Order: sequence, then structure tokens, then C-alpha cells
Amino acid sequence: METITSKTNDKIKYASQLASASKRRECGEFLLEGARLCSDAAESGIGIVRAFFTGEALTKYSGYTDRITQVCDECYEISSAAAEKLSDTGNTQGVFCVCRIRENSASPLKERGRYIMLENVQDPSNLGAIFRTSEALGIDAVIINGGCDIYNSKALRAAMGSSLRIDLIRADNAVSFIESGKKDGVCFLACVPSETACEIPAAVSSHAGGALVCVLGNEGSGLSDAVISACDERVTIPMKGRAESLNVSAAAAIAAWELIR
Repeated sequence: METITSKTNDKIKYASQLASASKRRECGEFLLEGARLCSDAAESGIGIVRAFFTGEALTKYSGYTDRITQVCDECYEISSAAAEKLSDTGNTQGVFCVCRIRENSASPLKERGRYIMLENVQDPSNLGAIFRTSEALGIDAVIINGGCDIYNSKALRAAMGSSLRIDLIRADNAVSFIESGKKDGVCFLACVPSETACEIPAAVSSHAGGALVCVLGNEGSGLSDAVISACDERVTIPMKGRAESLNVSAAAAIAAWELIR
């Protein structure tokens, strides 16, 4: 295994530049940090371009690093200075992988599939949590329209590997995606904090025979009027007390549960 000691090495500089969303889009690659997350990527079939390990990590996390080296030909042992250049955590484990961004999942949606769709969700911790919950509850795919990049480092950590495994569908135009899906018999439920909307358990029950998509919006402004209008029905999560709305990751967890159960 070749050794890299300088944090100004070209491969280190390139990997560190992948902290930028624009660089990730330009190159079609992202940087993953952490022993378990990188091992998950290797086991999930994510294309790993190159891997970097500190000497300490090769010893301390050998079970994880061994899995990575089995699928990645280009592996380097790096100095602690180089690891600090790559890391965005306060206490790095010293394990990093440059990975290929995976392609959009195949469509159309499954005939009786259950999906969560997100319009312009901005907070990476919320986004990662939604992926994690969606995988845990058995959602068929997460549909993304705008918002935070799922390959943001905070989103990747919050997802705990789920965003590398669960199917991902990108909808560049939310309204067009919804209108196209409706032609194929898919039902879209716009989740809104409104007492006049149908309670989500009743709405899911009435549309249970076909594919269902629950659409959730931005943390501050919710769903756009255009998306709400395009959906088949407005639904809401019944709440008690004086809370006017739920955090979007909490709302997505409840919506996913209702879709699956």
C-alpha cells in the first residue's frame, strides 16, 4: 500500500474538494468518512474509487478496512496531517473513501409501492434521518426534489448508511414528476399542517390499493402551492397541544409508518 504523507498531495487535495456540492456534481464523486460508513459502502456495492487510511486506523478498524481493500484497488496509507485535511469531524477515525455517485433508481414506481417524496428539504440532519427511517420501515424509495445534497457529509452521517442502500429517485421537476405518476395510477398525498386536510391514516386507508407517495416540504415554508395543487389529496398528521407543526424528519417518520402499516 502506497503511503501519502503530505496534505498537499494531489489526491488528498482532490478528495478534500469534494466537500463542495458543486465539485461533487461536476465530478460525479463524493467523499465518505468513517470506518463503518466506508465499510457499508463497500458492502452495498457503491463504487469506491480510492481509499485512505491512517496507520492507526488500519490496526484499530481492521475488520472494516479489510472489507474496503477487497473492493478498492487504489488504497493509501496517509499521515495524520493528511487525515485532518480530509476530515470534517472533530475526532476522525482516519478512514476515508472517494466514491462514485450512484445513478437514479429505475422508474416507473412499483404498482403497490410506498414512497416518501421530499421537496426542498434543506437541513442535512433531517435529510439523513429521513433516509434512515425510510429504510428501517420498508419504504421502497425516497424521491428527492431540490434541497440539500444527500452526499453532504452531515447528511451521510445522519443516514448511517441508509442513503447508500435504499433506492433513490431524483425528480428535477416536482410537478411534472407528480403529473406523470398520476397518469400511471400513482396517488400523491401532500402532507400539510392543516386542520382542514384529511387525517393521514384515513387517506392512506382509502388509497391503499395502489402505489402511494407521501410528499413533504421544506422546514420553513412547507410544500409549494404548485406541488400541493398537483397532488391528489392534502393530508395532515393529527396533533394535540399547541404545536403548529412537526419537524420534517418526525413528520416523515410518522408518514412512513402510516404508509407501511
